Amino acid sequence: MIKQLLEGVIGQDEILRYYNATLTYIEMPSSIRGCVHYYKGIYDILINKNLSYYKRKKTLLHEFAHIELNQLCQTNNDLFAFYIDKYEDEANRYIKELKNTHIKNEGSEGYV
Repeated sequence: MIKQLLEGVIGQDEILRYYNATLTYIEMPSSIRGCVHYYKGIYDILINKNLSYYKRKKTLLHEFAHIELNQLCQTNNDLFAFYIDKYEDEANRYIKELKNTHIKNEGSEGYV
């Protein structure tokens, strides 16, 4: 789904509906750009409202990557916390790969 968002095939509202996700911009410490929580089939994405437009979009893509990579549906939350850096790096690599491989090759002017 992120690929389609980047290509401009679908919009932000469509991907939120597809993932059954809500998006809220809230006041957060400057060191936190955003996060996503999963509870009873609903993803709640929180983005720092003090970020620039570009950083908000980049952060939202990162949070979508966590969802698409199915990183939040862990049975052991302690184990998830232990591997948090791994999941952050994985989400960043996934977005970078999508942008570099698929989007550049198609020459599309999409989401970012």
